Amino acid sequence: MNRKLLSIAFLISLMACVDAARVAAAPQTPAATTRPARPTPPTRDPNTPGYVTAKELPDGANPPPDADGNFIIGPTHDRAPEMSVQEGVPQGTVFSFTMKSADSKIYPGIARQANTFGKVEPTDPAKLVVTTSHPAPYTRKLSVYVPKQYVPGTAAPFIVGADGDTSSFKALDNLIAAHRVPVMVAIAIGNGSGDAQGSERGLEYDTMSGLYAEFVETEVLPLVETQCNVRLTKDPEGRATTGGSSGGSCALIMAWYHPELYHRVLTYSGTYVNQQWPHNDDAPHGAWEFHERLIPNNPAKPLRIWMEVGDRDLLNPNIMRDNMHDWVVANENMARTLAAKGYHYQFVFVRNAGHCDGKMKQQTLPEALEYVWSGR
Repeated sequence: MNRKLLSIAFLISLMACVDAARVAAAPQTPAATTRPARPTPPTRDPNTPGYVTAKELPDGANPPPDADGNFIIGPTHDRAPEMSVQEGVPQGTVFSFTMKSADSKIYPGIARQANTFGKVEPTDPAKLVVTTSHPAPYTRKLSVYVPKQYVPGTAAPFIVGADGDTSSFKALDNLIAAHRVPVMVAIAIGNGSGDAQGSERGLEYDTMSGLYAEFVETEVLPLVETQCNVRLTKDPEGRATTGGSSGGSCALIMAWYHPELYHRVLTYSGTYVNQQWPHNDDAPHGAWEFHERLIPNNPAKPLRIWMEVGDRDLLNPNIMRDNMHDWVVANENMARTLAAKGYHYQFVFVRNAGHCDGKMKQQTLPEALEYVWSGR
């Protein structure tokens, strides 16, 4: 019996050695491709100590569009009637066309090599190093909403949206008809592909500078005017930006670095975290700098801001552990700093909502648009 046990033990040991040899012989994944599993975000309580004091509204209600401050809504999210076609309401026209990277002087195009990611700088957990990006072409789609009430030749107010999001178009038909927002054009600009550090989208949306606003001003808006036979206002009071996630932080970045161009900002699950690449000594912590340093340490700018975050929004979704990758905390900090500086803003904490939650947006977008365009 002992001999049998020894034989079995020998066979098990031999098999383990064979398996280990197979693993050693297999192609090894480069260090840059390894990434911890993305953790499931916890459900946050809006009354957590340290969060801003907020008014909890009855389930299903939205904050009034003329009220500044902090609000809590949910957990039920019914589709707002303004998000559907209404009988007798004039319908706008939607134009679609594309832009190629070869035609851009500002964004010729980059991409991160497939299945690779950045690595944390060993001496700085807040700095991500990406070495696998390379030049790459892209094509971006643009969709432009022109309301039925637009008078050709007049200077129209407009809103610029990120990620090609056209969800506002139907709402604008109804809001314009009800005189709740101005007769305005909406421009949905597709991103240049990819996501996060090292990608074209990340370069466009997460960079703390005025470059993306300058791209829109010099390369997108003239094309919109030509293709859609509209004239867009130069008055920053008649210009708004919007987006979700990194597109949301981009919306504020555009207005922050170019307040002479934009005064109105609407963001869902804004990425006010440390996601910038390449590293920038003027804003080393990316969009986290907004509530850490930029807003507190600068005179208030003439901006009107609507913001949202969900109770299940993102938390540390990448390899960095720099305490600057919590979307809920970032947006809570934004609300606190905006209030301290006397900004006109509305912050909505949404129960039963994830990152850029679709049902939540279907509930809140009409009132959000109305808030952003009030105070005219």
